[in-house]
Amino acid sequence: MTKTIRLTAAQAMVRYLAAQKIASGENFIAGCWAIFGHGNVAGLGEALYQVQDEIPTYRAHNEQTMSHTAIAYSKQLRRDRAMMVTSSIGPGATNMVTACALAYVNRLPVLFVPGDVFAHRGPDPVLQQPENFADGTVTATDTFRPISRYFDRITRPEQLLTALPRAIRTMTDPADCGPVTLAFCQDVQAEAFDWPEAFFDEKVWRRRVPQPDPIEVEAVAALLREAKQPVIVAGGGTHYAHATETLRAFAEAHQIPVVETQAGKSALPWDHPLNLGPVGVTGATSANSVCGQADLVLGVGTRFQDFTTGSWSLFENPERRLVSLNVQAYDAAKRGAEPLCCDAKAGLEALSTAISGTVFEAPDASLKADWFSLVDPLTDAPEDDSNTLPTDMQVVGAVQRTASDGTVVMCAAGTMPGELHKLWKAGKPGSYHMEYGFSCMGYEIAGAIGIKMAEPERDVVCFTGDGTYMMANSELATACMMGIKFTLVITDNRGFGCINRLQMGTGGEEFNCLLDKSYHVKPSQIDFAAHAASMGAKAVKVTSIAELEEHLKRAKSHDGVYAIVLDTDPYPSTPHGGSWWEVGIPEVSTRESVHAARAVFDEKRRKQRSV
Repeated sequence: MTKTIRLTAAQAMVRYLAAQKIASGENFIAGCWAIFGHGNVAGLGEALYQVQDEIPTYRAHNEQTMSHTAIAYSKQLRRDRAMMVTSSIGPGATNMVTACALAYVNRLPVLFVPGDVFAHRGPDPVLQQPENFADGTVTATDTFRPISRYFDRITRPEQLLTALPRAIRTMTDPADCGPVTLAFCQDVQAEAFDWPEAFFDEKVWRRRVPQPDPIEVEAVAALLREAKQPVIVAGGGTHYAHATETLRAFAEAHQIPVVETQAGKSALPWDHPLNLGPVGVTGATSANSVCGQADLVLGVGTRFQDFTTGSWSLFENPERRLVSLNVQAYDAAKRGAEPLCCDAKAGLEALSTAISGTVFEAPDASLKADWFSLVDPLTDAPEDDSNTLPTDMQVVGAVQRTASDGTVVMCAAGTMPGELHKLWKAGKPGSYHMEYGFSCMGYEIAGAIGIKMAEPERDVVCFTGDGTYMMANSELATACMMGIKFTLVITDNRGFGCINRLQMGTGGEEFNCLLDKSYHVKPSQIDFAAHAASMGAKAVKVTSIAELEEHLKRAKSHDGVYAIVLDTDPYPSTPHGGSWWEVGIPEVSTRESVHAARAVFDEKRRKQRSV
């Protein structure tokens, strides 16, 4: 007779999760971020209280940003571990939708457990329930469906017997990896069931390493043998497959230049002779030039996002062939690519064996030298910066000069991602953490918490602008209360400087992006240092790059969050490198600047390649 144990559905969920391990013996679900409300406090709240030693529960201030913390934690650990996030129904749940989309785009594992309505429907409509007039099964949590790798609504306790293994399988599968949503009806959370004791046996989940198909290996190898100027585009999958050393060995054995996407940056050290730098819209001239000449483009773990490909105008060689080495078949077959669908490490090893002895002409060393001769002066400390606003490039330089080998720089949307992609000299793998798949403002502060929790020994520097800070600063208080240490650099350019430059670059007038170009009666008087200090951070306002460097050094010995605020010039950006990016420009306008921008747009569109 099967032995059973009587537990509520919520108790069964957390007990099952506590038994799911990785090869190191650690829990796969490292912790839970929770904001309790009427949809989860009585059921999941009580259950989580009972397992605090096995699955610690952390309290945040906003459902979206606590989810960003969980995402950053997993990203920094190369998807080897994950976290759970839970909210009430209604706005608590929908607040997490943005973060779920971010995890979905970036293929990162998070277990979303939003509360849901009563399965038995007795109290309908409940508080915060958006009733659908045509479909009685629709609730707010249905918004998670298109952005979850696996979605389930738990309307009976025993459904967890199949839903939970599916959830963990999805999050640990390198091909299907992404967010899982288990919408948990609030009455069901509290209902008891006689669970098979075997359901809670410890299980070790090992990262699958899908091996390459020999036919695909030979097809790609044949293309490489015929190529004269190949290039490797290293994406985030290189990190997730723990393939950075394999990539280095492959590139060195065959003398193939490597360029890096935002997610792939730090796959090779910046000073490796075969690392030609960042690619695409925010790329280096050195990288983009070899991509333009390449007759074979080998993508390794990349989605070939439009920022990487210059909206598919970057790879100009008419003889160009595209190869995609990716664990996900969807990505491996993009844009007519010759697919090599497997783990990045296994694929590179098999491919290297298949083309053994094939060595290409090394890239021209002057390409990198010329690039750095252009951009290094931009990051130098100014001789006298007492009368001019610092540039973002100078801020990057100041952080670079005070960084160590163990420093992780992180950011998300806005101005700094482009400058960091072009200018930051990343050393060790994992030293560059950028959320640019979803380009989500608000990821930064919350993400810095996740990075530090994932790798406590690393020095974390978080870049954020005033616009992002105003959108999502609440987890700064969480970091301070939890004793999380990182350096926060807040560059205040008084608005959305990045989009303002895009507006101007597409022929538009400055309008509604910078604060003083918007409909405001009074000028902005936000004191970011005072605000950060009010939440518990050590906060200072500096007025020069020299002062910034001094406080960056002091921050290293401070036990907690050290926030440094600096006014910056919203207009300059690195003028070198980059490529075209398709942004829709009006065909009809009364303004000549728009007509001129549209003419450039039409010319660039003609260079796009569909395959």
